[in-house]
Amino acid sequence: MIRTNNLQKIFTTEEVETTALHGINMDVQDGEFVAIMGPSGCGKSTLLNILGLLDNPSEGEYHFYGTEVSKMSERQRAQLRKGSIGFVFQSFNLIDELTVYENVELPLLYLKVDAAERKARVEEALTRMNIMHRRNHFPQQLSGGQQQRTAIARAVVAKPKLILADEPTGNLDSANGEEVMKLLLQLNEEGTTIIMVTHSPYDAGFAHRIVNLFDGKVVTENFHV
Repeated sequence: MIRTNNLQKIFTTEEVETTALHGINMDVQDGEFVAIMGPSGCGKSTLLNILGLLDNPSEGEYHFYGTEVSKMSERQRAQLRKGSIGFVFQSFNLIDELTVYENVELPLLYLKVDAAERKARVEEALTRMNIMHRRNHFPQQLSGGQQQRTAIARAVVAKPKLILADEPTGNLDSANGEEVMKLLLQLNEEGTTIIMVTHSPYDAGFAHRIVNLFDGKVVTENFHV
């Protein structure tokens, strides 16, 4: 699914040049669950943004399903992202003015899915994430765990092949965090590829493989059988 070759990312301001990623070589197979770990500031979120086609690398190659995407325009990346990649963030990133139902429906509106199909898919995702009973509530009326379940429903409603999760349990207590991890594991067991950035060794234990970053480089990889 994913192959990177010597990925570099350099951020430049007037005063300083910061290299966030140094020569990342990484393969991810269809159906894998990969955790990315490392100290704060080591490049984890930068790497996730590039893998999620939210940003381009400064140098190197990124092949997504065999297509070289590292030099694509923002518009081309957006087209490729739609329907292929779902995102789950630590801060949930729900839209406060929209109900739970409307937040989950949003990706399908972008994809121009017809109304009957949208309704069926949204209800399926909400039921699956056990949040259907809150469908007409707004995000600020939900607990943190409910907000994250809504965010996962939004991520999966378009049936993407890849889910990118950035500290998905970071704002949750342990019980809700465990619930979110079990939902991600279930999605992975059904064939969805998951790449997750986490500080939690417990959460990383759900993955098939842990990639450890330090100072923008891959330093070790651990495999779980």
